[in-house]
Amino acid sequence: MKLADFKKLKVTELRSRLKELGLDSRGLKAELVERLWSASDAGLISQTPPEPEPTETAGLLSPPAEPADAPRSETDSVKELRDSATQTDAGPGSPAAPRRTSAAGEGGEPGKEPRPAEIRGRAFYEFKEEIRYKRAKSPLPSVDIEEEEHGEDEVRIDPHCCHLHFEAGPDGSSGQPRFWARFPLLWSGCRLTHGVQQGRASFEVRLERKLLTAQQEAEEVGELCGLRVGWSAADASLLLGKDELSFSYDGCGQKVSAGRGEQFGESFSEGDIIGCFASFSIDGAVELSFHKNGSSMGVAFSLAPSVLQGRPLFPHVLCKSCSVRFHLDPSASPWYPGPPGFTPLVALPAGQRVRSRPAPTSRSNCEVVLMVGLPGSGKSFWAKTHMKQHPEKQFRLLGTEELLACMIRGGWRDSMLQQASQCLTALIKVAAETPGNYILDQCNVHFSARHHKLQLFAGFRRVVVVVFPSAPEWRRRLSQRQLSDGEAIPATSLLKLQVSCSLPEHQADLLEELQYVEQQQDRAQTTLQELKDEARRLLPHVHKEEKKPRLHKKRPHPHGAPVLRRNQWTGLPVWNSSRANIQPRYDQSCYYSKGFSYSGCENHWC
Repeated sequence: MKLADFKKLKVTELRSRLKELGLDSRGLKAELVERLWSASDAGLISQTPPEPEPTETAGLLSPPAEPADAPRSETDSVKELRDSATQTDAGPGSPAAPRRTSAAGEGGEPGKEPRPAEIRGRAFYEFKEEIRYKRAKSPLPSVDIEEEEHGEDEVRIDPHCCHLHFEAGPDGSSGQPRFWARFPLLWSGCRLTHGVQQGRASFEVRLERKLLTAQQEAEEVGELCGLRVGWSAADASLLLGKDELSFSYDGCGQKVSAGRGEQFGESFSEGDIIGCFASFSIDGAVELSFHKNGSSMGVAFSLAPSVLQGRPLFPHVLCKSCSVRFHLDPSASPWYPGPPGFTPLVALPAGQRVRSRPAPTSRSNCEVVLMVGLPGSGKSFWAKTHMKQHPEKQFRLLGTEELLACMIRGGWRDSMLQQASQCLTALIKVAAETPGNYILDQCNVHFSARHHKLQLFAGFRRVVVVVFPSAPEWRRRLSQRQLSDGEAIPATSLLKLQVSCSLPEHQADLLEELQYVEQQQDRAQTTLQELKDEARRLLPHVHKEEKKPRLHKKRPHPHGAPVLRRNQWTGLPVWNSSRANIQPRYDQSCYYSKGFSYSGCENHWC
């Protein structure tokens, strides 16, 4: 279905279709069209145009034929998913899968090749999201959210060691993706608060239910759900199976580690229970095995002592469009009995468990770093370097590329970039309510965007870092990035971004520290002014049509439009107001004498 077809729909029709998909139906028509178009690109709705409403001219004109390069229908997408896996998406290490050209995370993923003409780049959609802050209301003052007190030895989902788009349940043993309806392509991971590095330990996870919209349930698109279960080191990525110290059993029947997958075990679906077992030997070697509903799938990974080097392993789950539950009740019996000699993690003595590093619990102990700079200026490089230099702060990097990596498999990269930018806007609000240390890796060149975000993080230590190199160096970096990513920002959009760019100044009520890491503030302001002058010269002039003045503009009648009628006694024309109690002057003819002459007054009225 083409974008023009969505624009033809009425607002009520757009909202009805969005409600059917379980998406937000609020906003202006342009926002509704954009939201529905994004869902169409993601394959959530049928690509066939909607039937027009019956009108008097219906059927006179036949609909235009679809072009040869029209998007594939959802049926074709579903068929492709069913051919590639029985229940979940193929793992990032599928050996037969061609490597994707997009930066969607791991290689070896089957998927669509991006259309070069439509790839606009990460900065294009970030720029669109920043403009929205001009109309955004000032956020309300945030306060610390009191978390439930848990014992130091209580095993639960670690709220500080999971994706912000993973929502843990109040009991600490269940969870699901936070934005599963709006962004169904997003994988969300979490780890438990405790791990093991000796003995024989186990844990169990149940796939509670698939989270599908009404449209997906009607079309039985269950393949959009996915689940990985396994173990990982504390410093490994939350994308289970991506790093070398991350070991998972995938729901499509694969074992995945270091981004490579191999056939293993059986696929699993809704209601299945996966048991994960770790056996540590005295010399440091580890064997990881898995069970499905009590049946052994065998040993998936055999690790030499040099692999972990004494590091503990933590239970880890990565899910998409489904909810999960850990068995974390030490007093209850396991869902399925494990092999002899293995003890559930929750039942181990406190001395045999390893606690993860605690995170800050108060906003006053947290820090947020707001990056500022033009696209390609080097913000992401500085942010990643800063995280390596300060591992003790456990920074969470919030950026479009990080979210794009969580979309292990999706539609066109251009559509994924758009969804990632929109999701990032929502995640920043979640981050402001979740204690921790963050780096906001965006352009943030608009004053309104910076002001709004810094207000959200009131109570944090707010640091603004400006990466603004010289003009020749910026152009070199931008060109190098466009060549490596295969993306190019539209020239007009880049020029508009330069014109609207502003650099921050120190404001005591908004930030605690301001850093210029490339050029000093005065020199950066001079460079920016040069770029603005150049952009204004290159931008095409927009000719606006002059509005014609309205002549003889009449003010509306205070009691509605008058109605012309004739008096029932005299036959003279009378302008009667819409209100019955207001009578025109000539409507009082019954009070005059019969001898009064009305000649010459027939065409006169007051």
